[in-house]
Amino acid sequence: MKRTIRSMNIALALIALSGSAFAMGGEPPAKQSTPDQTANGYMCRGSEKPGLGQQHDQQAIQPVIDVVFVLDTTGSMGGLIEGAKQKIWLIANQIAQAQPAPIVRMGLVGYRDRGDDYVTTVTALTEDIDTVYADLMAYKAQGGGDTPESVNEALFTAVERLDWTSQEGALKLIYLVGDAPPKMGYQDDVKYQASCKLAHEQGININAIQCGNLEGTQKFWQEISQLANGAYAKIEQSGGVVALSTPYDEQLAQLDIDMGATMLDYGNDKVRAYQSAKRDRSDGISAGASLEAAAGRAVYNYSASGKVNMLGKQELVDDVVNGDVDLDSVSKDHLPEELQSLSTEELKQEVLRRQGVREKITSQIKELAGKRAQFLKDNQPETQKDSFDKMVLEALVEQGARVGIEFSQESVPEAASETKSESIQSIRGYGG
Repeated sequence: MKRTIRSMNIALALIALSGSAFAMGGEPPAKQSTPDQTANGYMCRGSEKPGLGQQHDQQAIQPVIDVVFVLDTTGSMGGLIEGAKQKIWLIANQIAQAQPAPIVRMGLVGYRDRGDDYVTTVTALTEDIDTVYADLMAYKAQGGGDTPESVNEALFTAVERLDWTSQEGALKLIYLVGDAPPKMGYQDDVKYQASCKLAHEQGININAIQCGNLEGTQKFWQEISQLANGAYAKIEQSGGVVALSTPYDEQLAQLDIDMGATMLDYGNDKVRAYQSAKRDRSDGISAGASLEAAAGRAVYNYSASGKVNMLGKQELVDDVVNGDVDLDSVSKDHLPEELQSLSTEELKQEVLRRQGVREKITSQIKELAGKRAQFLKDNQPETQKDSFDKMVLEALVEQGARVGIEFSQESVPEAASETKSESIQSIRGYGG
């Protein structure tokens, strides 16, 4: 629910800047549904609600980094959109290098203009980066027509209709990426100045990345970034992204698939339905992503920040090994159907078997991730100097420093905590 003060700010900003009554084109986008934080006594992993960094004691010391990409998806933006699909995991991995390992949430706002198939399309802020990637993969560069686009509505949607964390000291970034100026003639529109004011009040930095040299865009992009404490950058129309494959991508992509095969989801019908949809998304990504993107996803899932993306809300092997749940508390009907007939001892052995496989896979990913990072460092093309991903990462590092978030110089993000030997030992002794 929006806070009263924010509603007042919106009204005041509209009166001051546009003098028109507030009316948006269409209904607010539906919020992304997630399972309850707890389910029948089991602890669920994470939360999609505002202030998530404050809601869980075990996450209290983790910084929160919220990043929303606001992308022009009209016909002229095909090159940039394809480049973003290639580089989103590289960007996620850079974010995961913050120390200590952060809670990473991403969201999307795609925009066109009134009269196109849509004005805005929204992916809610979430730790499930697979959802963001799957939605990004569905983006197609179409529509447009006259030059100006609905930048105003896109920015307002990003600032005011997404659930930004309320954690103190969080890093909150919007990247506005497009080639055309905002259409300023709509009377029932929240103008970008009002949205920038709201962003500034909430500690959200808006970075404006201009694609190409279209006349009239630069002055708006520069003003937007100045009003909301962001950075302005201009890149070539295509985004300047260079896809660089490595000798390690194929093996990393396969290891990520192998890791997915060890997942053992459990919980009530609602939680298992959520997990099942997540696994289906994961399978779709594995089948459709480029090797570069699939390898980047494997490295991210291996990181401490990417663990939620890999496991989802409730995953039995990880929860048992970490002592978050014991097998006696798990109802048989909350297990996958094929495992419901197993005795507790047999289920324990299955958990141990899957954990053993994970340890081997994790070790291989760690080794290959280091080699891949070094290969990318040694072979980075000079043409990538002013690319979309380079501009994103530069703003990330500079603006992270403002709130005391620093990024490791290592090329591979910090891994998830190694499983403690005593935890494994306690499982082996369970029920015995």
